[in-house]
Amino acid sequence: MTQTAPTTPARADDGQRRFASLDPRTGEVIGHHVVASEEDVREAVRAARDAAVFWAELGFDGRRARLDAWRKVLLKRLDEFQVLISAETGKSADDARTELALVIDHLHWAAKHAPKVLGKRKVSPGMLMYNHAATLEYRPLGVVGVIGPWNYPAFTPMGSIAYALAAGNAVVFKPSEFTPGVGVFLAATLGEVVPEFPVLQVVTGFGETGAALCTSGVDKLAFTGSTATGKKVMAACAASLTPVLVECGGKDPLIVAEDADVRAAADGAVWGGIFNSGQTCAGVERVYVADAVYDEFLALVVEKAKKLRPGGEADAHFGPITMPKQVDVIQSHVADALERGGRAVVGGLESIRPPYVEPVVLVDVPDESTAVTEETFGPTLVVTRVADADEAVRRANSSAFGLGASVYSRNRGEELADKLRCGMVSVNSVLAYASVPGLPFGGVGDSGFGRIHGEDGLREFAYAHSVTRKRFGALLNPMTYDRGSRTIRHVVRLVRVLYGR
Repeated sequence: MTQTAPTTPARADDGQRRFASLDPRTGEVIGHHVVASEEDVREAVRAARDAAVFWAELGFDGRRARLDAWRKVLLKRLDEFQVLISAETGKSADDARTELALVIDHLHWAAKHAPKVLGKRKVSPGMLMYNHAATLEYRPLGVVGVIGPWNYPAFTPMGSIAYALAAGNAVVFKPSEFTPGVGVFLAATLGEVVPEFPVLQVVTGFGETGAALCTSGVDKLAFTGSTATGKKVMAACAASLTPVLVECGGKDPLIVAEDADVRAAADGAVWGGIFNSGQTCAGVERVYVADAVYDEFLALVVEKAKKLRPGGEADAHFGPITMPKQVDVIQSHVADALERGGRAVVGGLESIRPPYVEPVVLVDVPDESTAVTEETFGPTLVVTRVADADEAVRRANSSAFGLGASVYSRNRGEELADKLRCGMVSVNSVLAYASVPGLPFGGVGDSGFGRIHGEDGLREFAYAHSVTRKRFGALLNPMTYDRGSRTIRHVVRLVRVLYGR
């Protein structure tokens, strides 16, 4: 079967350019969507300005009530939403349901915790400013632009959308051209409980629509996608000093120490590398296994991976590769690994039959292979034998990426986690951090910067507003030209007494 992509835009009777979103499993048309022009995007941002004023004035309690109501609508229509996600991405029903469970959990957390994290609070003025009261609060930026990916079309953008809304902003969301219907569904369901103003709008289209959002005058832009595209987004936003949150890809390692529960580690590696067809930015791609347990671990991985199969049927373990071009990347990485002396102990080049890719497990792959250095984004694992867990940490840290990681060890888990250069680590599990709403999600290096989720995720979409208020006169006031000649000397003497010990 020939793999499909969103169709070439065509003009409808109303003169608007439209494109079709397709089911990657069958090529069936799911829906048609407008290709938003630059003017369309700017008009959405203009409408969002009025919506942002209304939304901010509701206050934390008013916004929470609306967001809680939205959560209940999403829960009521969960089955419908799952079917849509599966249709646009091809992912299994269970993978889509898992994604939606995370959406609900994070939406609840953001609405509940925004008042405590962002609301006004007292700050100690310190000894020198004892006659002042100080307060700090985090105010909404205004209008936030979000550019989302196709691999988790609801969960990933909601890491920005839900937190930006909870912080008091209006949002203009550009979903992937592969999953436009998911974005439309999110905006429509929120519109049911916030009918007054369009606090969440969706602009569908291709790269030019995303580029227009970057230059539209939003107050911040949150992007999830490849590192190469992330750099283009940053360059476009730089012209107007629009701040950005950039969540790019990863080449995430899993470390199996000498004292690991080997069976649990093998289960985690196979699931972390293959679920959702390997199309997970923080999924497992590199596995470093201590020599003492390598043979046992590899045998278990081979056994488990050989049982898995992709397909469009309800009982398939995972679905197709959603984006057709990604198949070429997967194929080139597997070919490069084999050409450089690597071996496939599960699958191989013959496993790649678009739009499906069967599990591929590679060993003896040189570090310079693209299968080790670049994000593959497919159901592949590169398993490498190392002397011990410490060598595993060094090899894990050699990547330009630094998104997430996993460590399996009975006694050294947290110690090894502390040595890893990345934004997030799961000990004796994989991807657990993504399921904890209170933990920030994001990376370092080529994996980007900024954070979604947790308190950091709320503050990403707000600015700090500090206020001091003079309560009474001070004996020493250096901030006036009417100060006496001895004032500064007394201030310096006081600082030495307070802080010189």
